[in-house]
Formats: sequence, structure tokens, C-alpha cells
Amino acid sequence: MTTAQALVKFLDNQYVSFDGEETQFVNGIFTVFGHGIVCGLGQALDENRGDLRVYQGKNEQGMAHAAIAFAKQNNRRKIIACSSSIGPGAANMITAAGTATVNNIPLLLFPADTYACRQPDPVLQQFEQTDSLSITTNDAYKPVCRYWDRISRPEQLMSSMIQAMRVLTDPATAGAVCISLPQDVEGEVYEFPESFLAKRVHKIPRTPASAEELEDIVSAIAGAKKPLVICGGGVRYSEAGEVLEDFCTRFQVPFAETQAGKSACLSSHPCNLGGVGVTGNSAANEIAKRADVIIGVGTRFSDFTTASKSLFAYPGVQFVTINVSRFDAYKMDAVKAVGDAKTVLEALTQKLTAIGYRSDYKDEIQQAKKAWNTEYQRLADYRYDESFEPLVAARYEPSITEFIEKTGGVITQTSAVALIRGLIADDAVVVGSSGSLPGCLQRMWTTDVRNSYNMEYGYSCMGYEICGALGARLAHPDREVYAMVGDGSYLMLHSELVTSIQERAKINVLLFDNAGFGCINNLEMSQGIGNLATEFRMRDDNGELLGELMHIDYAMSAAGYGVKTYTARTLDELRDALEDSKKQTVSTLIDIKVLPKTMTDGYGAWWRVGTAQASQTESVNEANRRNQEQIQKARKY
Repeated sequence: MTTAQALVKFLDNQYVSFDGEETQFVNGIFTVFGHGIVCGLGQALDENRGDLRVYQGKNEQGMAHAAIAFAKQNNRRKIIACSSSIGPGAANMITAAGTATVNNIPLLLFPADTYACRQPDPVLQQFEQTDSLSITTNDAYKPVCRYWDRISRPEQLMSSMIQAMRVLTDPATAGAVCISLPQDVEGEVYEFPESFLAKRVHKIPRTPASAEELEDIVSAIAGAKKPLVICGGGVRYSEAGEVLEDFCTRFQVPFAETQAGKSACLSSHPCNLGGVGVTGNSAANEIAKRADVIIGVGTRFSDFTTASKSLFAYPGVQFVTINVSRFDAYKMDAVKAVGDAKTVLEALTQKLTAIGYRSDYKDEIQQAKKAWNTEYQRLADYRYDESFEPLVAARYEPSITEFIEKTGGVITQTSAVALIRGLIADDAVVVGSSGSLPGCLQRMWTTDVRNSYNMEYGYSCMGYEICGALGARLAHPDREVYAMVGDGSYLMLHSELVTSIQERAKINVLLFDNAGFGCINNLEMSQGIGNLATEFRMRDDNGELLGELMHIDYAMSAAGYGVKTYTARTLDELRDALEDSKKQTVSTLIDIKVLPKTMTDGYGAWWRVGTAQASQTESVNEANRRNQEQIQKARKY
């Protein structure tokens, strides 16, 4: 067989087993065929692909993002591999590789490479490094992948692919894997042993914590009066949501969610405070500030979760971590238990029950949730009327009048989010990634169907949203999927919207158009910087990007692809569009004209950014003074 033919047969025979349930691991392959891949891997797929399905991507980064979302919705137990041509096609997937690795999502990439024999060098699209001819574009994958290899001889494929599967199916190491395929080697023949091509089942065990580590965390929690559990993505992938809910109910412990952990548990659970940290709500953040023990389950404690290590302010606060990754378990100088979230929580529940543990909370959890519900209603009822004021304070406020004159839009972002949540199905999957929407969604979005929230916020990669919606729909062909995307991110990458049409995989794009990069505009203004290149404005007579606001008809652009489109300028129009979109069988897009500065603001959480420590602008100096005060208060490691 050729190297490529053996690779295809190998992929078709990979399975995983989790809790005794066996599933085929590789669903298919996304590709944008080009030279270097079509004559090798393409030939093998054309001749005999087995049960693998071939998907035609439109942009290499976009299709890889779709593959990430597919794997996430399948709790990392199914994947779609991705292949590309050499050079720019290969380089396009590097961003997606970083996205997958940061989020611990398995992503298998096959970028084509230059000739191993080097005889035709330099070939079209070849990058030549003058200091070493062994370096190609694909070496750029190394910093953003968990595993990297180049198949310079056919027989190398065997050890390389077995190691690739080791990484992809291990919950502690899951991330991007890059297997570089020189275009001549793809077509070279080798007598591969049948054992390599036979069915292989990779068992995903539930690793228990050691007895010593389990006793350590029991001791730490036993002395806690007001602990707080942080529910991270590891709870979701371990399918430990119900066990965590039972743990918190039994011991009267509140829990808060990270972006990755949201929808592992039910929003309606009495102990669920909602999102925590920089994009968190008042309930979770107020309880977090007073908690004496923080129990992180399946979280890597990112700066948004910890408010740049300033949120957990109780004197002498202690951290406990439960994580399948030893690297993440060591975060925050925690007392740790390395193991599967569900297994460790079950063992921990038995031990704490045996000693009669219960927290000292009385009605604080209920009161915090009640106060947030009042604030939620305020955000949901927020309207443009005579009493209107922007929710986000800034030194420069965009001209609301100008926006309304240009677009006719009078919808506030928070009221739109609340309306959408109330109208779409409970089991619909919402997908997001960047801008101000992740903050609004982590605070305001409720999830009472598990695994219905697909937020990529480890890399917060603009362009993931629509591609991710396609991947989520491929994973759940029987459920509605909604991409929550800003106009800036839509402009950056929406090519897989076309693929959704091609695959008859309906997705719904909810495009929040506020005429700019609103989230970053808020950031620059809050740090004393002027209105620089974050709104979509024409260049003015002085050569600055401060002219009139641009008006873009996104509905018209998407209609050209064959998408059913709508424009919503009022809540009534948004309501009508949402209801009609449910009746469609083709992908839909609602162009929602959303007033700038009407997204949710912070709730007592600080985010450290690299503010200038010297400036001729007093507003910058004032921002620096505020940041320096917070830096002194923050935890140092």
C-alpha cells in the first residue's frame, strides 16, 4: 500500500472505549485539496475511504475550527481529521492548532509538505530556510501542538500514528496533533503489517486519585466553613455534572462555572451561581470574594476565571484542585488530587459524608442568586428610551444617534440575549468565542440541557463562531445550533457558512452588528486610550479613522450564499425573525443592529492588561494608577 492508503485504512479502524461504550473515533476528514495532498491522500480517499466521510472545507482554519467544535460536542470521543496542501494551506491551520491545544480538544492535522527527496526543490509554495533545508512551513506547528512528526519514510507512519492516538485519546494531553506528510512519501509503497491496519480500541480510563492525595484534599475541605467549587471543562468531558451537583447539594456548597464548564451542570440547580470571574455575574463573584477554600474541578484557572488572581480575596484562602492533568492540578499552589473528575468527586463525597461534613452557609447562596436574578431582569428589560444611558462607561461614547440614523437599529445587546434565550429551544446548542458576547452569555445564558453551550474561550479565537456552529451541527444533526457572533468576527471568518449549505447542515447565525470591535473599544477607552481603529468608520479629511460610521448590510451578503436572511432593528423584528428561522431547513442569518455600549459590564472583577506606565495623557496615567493598585492586591503565584 502507499503511505496515504495505509493512513486512511488506519484512521478508519480507530475506536475509543469509555465507560464500556465503544465508538468509532475518526468520523471523517475535512480538506481543501491542493497540490501536495490531492494526489497522495486524495487518491487514497477516492479509492477506498471505508466509513470515513470527506468534507470539503472552504478555509483551512475554518474547517479545523469546525473539527474542534465537533470534537467538543462529542466530549472528545469523536473527531474529524483535517488535511491541507503545502505552504499557505498548511499555515492556515496553525491558528486552529493553537485553539485546540489551549482548550485541550483533540485535533488531528495532516498538512502536506515539500518533497522528502528534495529533488524538485524549490517547489511551488515552498518556504526555504537558508540555515536548514529540513525546515518547512510545517515546523511552525511545533509550539502549538501536543505532538508533532514528519513522515519522511513510509514505515515511520506506524509508530507516529500510534503515538498520535495516544495523545488524542488521553484526557490529560488532548490537543492538536500535526503529522506532516511530504508529498512524495504519501505515494510511496511499503508492505504494512496487517496488525497496524487492524481495528484498534483505545480505552479511556477513569483514573482515580492516589489515596494520599485524596486524604490531602479531604483534610483541606474538612476545615472549610464557606468553600466554593469552580466547575471547569474537565467536569463536562468527564460527564461529572450530576455527581458535582450531588456533591454540592449534600454538603451545601455553592458552585460557579467557567466558560468551558458551563452546561456541564444545570443552571437551575439551587447551588449554581453561574459564571465566575471577569465575565462572571454578581452572585458568583461576591461569594468567591468571601470563600475560604476554592475547589477547582477540571479548571486551569485562567486569568478570566481568577480575575487575574485578584478575585479570591479571603485572607489565607486555600485552593484545592481536582484535575486529570498534573500540570493543571499544580495551579494556584493548590492541595491537589490528580484524577478523573467524576471518580475523584465520588470518592470525596464518601469520605466527607463519613466525617459528617457540611459547610456553614445559611441563606447566602439563595440571597446572592436572588440579587442576580433582579439584575438579570434589569438587563433583559434594558431599552432605548428617554432614560437610556450606555451600560458600559467610557471616556468616549460613540454617537448613538449616528448609529441609529445609519442602521435604524435600537436593540440593546442585553435585551437581545434575553429574548433569544427565551425563544429558542432548551436543547439548542449556542456557539461563541470572542468579543463582548462571551461576557453577556456567561452571565445571562441559562443552560438546563447538558452540553448545550460551546464557548471557545481559551484562545478566544475570532472566526471560531460560525465554523464551530457547523461542527456542532455535524455532531448533533437533530438539534438547532446558533452561532453568536459579532460583526468584527463575522468579517474575519465565515467561510464555513457555505459548507453548512453544501452539507445540508442547518445552522443559525445571530450576528450582533454594533459597527466595530466593541469589546476592544471598551478596553482601550477604559485604559485612557483614544478611539483608535476599533470602530468601523471611514477615513476622515484629516487622515484619521474617525469619519462617518460604515453601514454594512450583512443580510444581503449572506443571502448571496443561499442563506435565509433577516434584518432586525427592533426587538419585535428580532422576535419575528427568530420564530420564522425555526421553520427553515436551510442555514439562516439574522443581522441584529445592536446599539454600541449596551453589553454587560463587569461585576467586581478586575482584568490585568499591559497599561502604559508612562504617558503624556492623564487618562492613561490614571488607568495605570488603578492597575498598579490592583496588581499589589493580586495573588503572586
